[in-house]
Amino acid sequence: MLERSLKLHYDNKKIGVIGLGYVGLPLALLFMQSGHHVTGIDTDANKIKQLQKGKSHIPDISGAAITHALSEGSLTITTDYDVASTLDIIIICVPTPLSKAKEPDLRFIKQVSEVLAPRLQNHQLIILESSTYPGTTRDVIMPILEKSGLNIGKDFHLGYSPERIDPGNQSIEVKDIPKVISGITDDCLRHVSRFYRSIFTQVVPASSVEIAELSKLLENSYRFINISFINEMAMLCDKLNINVWEAIASAGTKPYGFTPFFPGPGIGGHCIPVDPLYLYWIGQKHGFHYQFLSLAEHTNNYLPAYITQQVKSRIEQKKNIKDANLLLCGIAYKKDSNDVRSSPALSLMRHFLQLGANVLYHDPYVPEVTIDAEKHQSIPLSKKQLENADIVILLTDHSTLPMQKIMDHASLIYDTRNQSERFQGSAEVIVLGGGNA
Repeated sequence: MLERSLKLHYDNKKIGVIGLGYVGLPLALLFMQSGHHVTGIDTDANKIKQLQKGKSHIPDISGAAITHALSEGSLTITTDYDVASTLDIIIICVPTPLSKAKEPDLRFIKQVSEVLAPRLQNHQLIILESSTYPGTTRDVIMPILEKSGLNIGKDFHLGYSPERIDPGNQSIEVKDIPKVISGITDDCLRHVSRFYRSIFTQVVPASSVEIAELSKLLENSYRFINISFINEMAMLCDKLNINVWEAIASAGTKPYGFTPFFPGPGIGGHCIPVDPLYLYWIGQKHGFHYQFLSLAEHTNNYLPAYITQQVKSRIEQKKNIKDANLLLCGIAYKKDSNDVRSSPALSLMRHFLQLGANVLYHDPYVPEVTIDAEKHQSIPLSKKQLENADIVILLTDHSTLPMQKIMDHASLIYDTRNQSERFQGSAEVIVLGGGNA
């Protein structure tokens, strides 16, 4: 058994990735490229069907890459969990959303653990990558897996390694992002380390799974608080008639002690708006009220209403909002992504529709969205559509957005990302935090 275990860092191991979303699919391809055979498991039968046809649901991954991996036999995808008993290493990348009460919803992690327990084999290594609160791996997953009758740290190994996938970011390869790792026991950590060292350029061991779990929440809470802070600063600058973007650029020249964050329509995605509330929840469980996180959430939730009011006020200088044509540019929560989870653009679209405005949107990555059970399709960004719009609202700074065309043919622009700064045109431009609202 020890001899087999020591070979975990060699090539040609059978790796399973459970959850083929924005984290799991890139990791599956990375493991495959590192010489392992990978089996991707996902309960979404439609997603599996599309992947088998070579259709990728993630902009960062081409359909050709999927087709190539499947054709050469280094990648297998399935909805069947029975294959788990044939794998050497299993990586869990399932969603960890919030409940309606804004509490951690671990049903997917629990379901996967319950499914794996009766299929668990000697020598297997199980690693959780889903973002979660400190204590999840030890207190939630471990007891379920131990129902198998196998002993952790002896018969099988369990660890936690927080995912650090950044969808849309082409400036760094996944393998070059330092990988934080941990294990339930020292021997578990040794096995986790050997595996990830065969994949990633740098591995950063944590002394406990709780520290590794907390590190992920700390990273995203840091961003959550600072983005909310700079958005509140933008709202103040609108009152003061001061350009917050220029102030940020000036402050950013300081070579120490300042990290620039930038305003926007709000915080979206699965991680930053969600993970801090996991931290807030675990704090409350221990009698601690995390005031910074509470204030940041309040600011983030208020921002779409603030932007709605800014737009409404400007429109109603000329006409009733119910008679206005609004064109939203960008629905995804971040640049060059098709991810609309918790996107503030959806909240803004809902606000405008509820006001009775005629709302259209353009997003090259998001062909369709559903707002309050009504489907809306992305429209081409034509000269006619731009000229017909009473206001164009820039929400997502996609690289492919034709800014010069927008500047030339729109009459009024509300820019939440300062995308218009480098362009000249006939449009009147209002910038969030630009001091010209």
